[in-house]
Amino acid sequence: MASLPPRGARRTLILGGIVLILAGMIFGDIFAIFILHPNAARIGQNLMAATEAVAAGNSAAVMEHFARIGSYLENRGTKVDTHVHIIVFGYIALLLAVIQPYVAFSERAKQRLAQLFVFGATLLPVSVFLIHYVGLAYSPLASIGWASIFADLGGLLVIIACVGELLGLWRHLRSNGASVTPAELLTERSGVSRLLLSGGTLLVLIGFLHGAWYAGFRLYDIYAQDTSILRDAMTQAASNQMDAARGAVMQYGGLQAERAVAIAAHAHIIEFGILAMLLAFVQPWVFLSERWKRRWAVTLLAGSVILPVFVQAELWWGLIAGGIADTGGLLVIIALTGMLVGVLRHTGRLDAEGIR
Repeated sequence: MASLPPRGARRTLILGGIVLILAGMIFGDIFAIFILHPNAARIGQNLMAATEAVAAGNSAAVMEHFARIGSYLENRGTKVDTHVHIIVFGYIALLLAVIQPYVAFSERAKQRLAQLFVFGATLLPVSVFLIHYVGLAYSPLASIGWASIFADLGGLLVIIACVGELLGLWRHLRSNGASVTPAELLTERSGVSRLLLSGGTLLVLIGFLHGAWYAGFRLYDIYAQDTSILRDAMTQAASNQMDAARGAVMQYGGLQAERAVAIAAHAHIIEFGILAMLLAFVQPWVFLSERWKRRWAVTLLAGSVILPVFVQAELWWGLIAGGIADTGGLLVIIALTGMLVGVLRHTGRLDAEGIR
């Protein structure tokens, strides 16, 4: 079993990666409950109010309502970006942890790259989250605020760290891999690892098939209806056909909801599949009994199925399905927390034994 030195890059990346994923998932649940659904309702209300303002010939009110819609969309967009980036950076951290034996640098240099990556992976999503609130206040630039500047800096740090890792891999390939024992990496074949690998692969396959079906049979049709329905609503409002205009606005909202839940279900099931496969390689460093490791693996896979399935079901069952989907996300969070505790126990045992 490969060790995790106290100042080693692998320890930093494994712990940092799992913490990033946990933070992103917890933030995602909070965002869905307190921002996503209320924002969707406010956008619908303002769109309806803008339609009525068109009928009344009040152009100033129309502009005001669309400005509010733009603000709600920016708020939602920055939160989605925060949620996605922090989780994806966690995935990359776990992947980098797995390949560390093939990065031909000293342990000190690899640790610096790992610290740089984790810092940038934290700075970027935090800064993206603040974009909506900071805006252009005290910015030295006319169109880019301080939050955006620091977000770009975080992205640059992540790029630099990843380029450094690629350079280390290139040096390893040039040396014909003589300095690394292949058995140290990617050789875990326990039952839990096989469960996570096979389950993750199946989740990714299902996600791809769902995405292919949706793109082939629904997505382009929705795009075609998107602008035409909104244009018809405004035209009907201008002609004082308010019942028809309100119906068009409701149809437009339903169309957006259908697209949003389909994309969310597609993205989440693939993301959870990738997470399961990455965690399969981390199992040698989860210091728990096989029974508990299997329990956490089953819990993670169960939540990985429940969340996207019931996100899709929100179209028919509404808030009931949304609550069940949040429960699925909670199962994944609980499983990740259990695995994080196992990794911390493993590192604590190594430190207690004086392994360096």
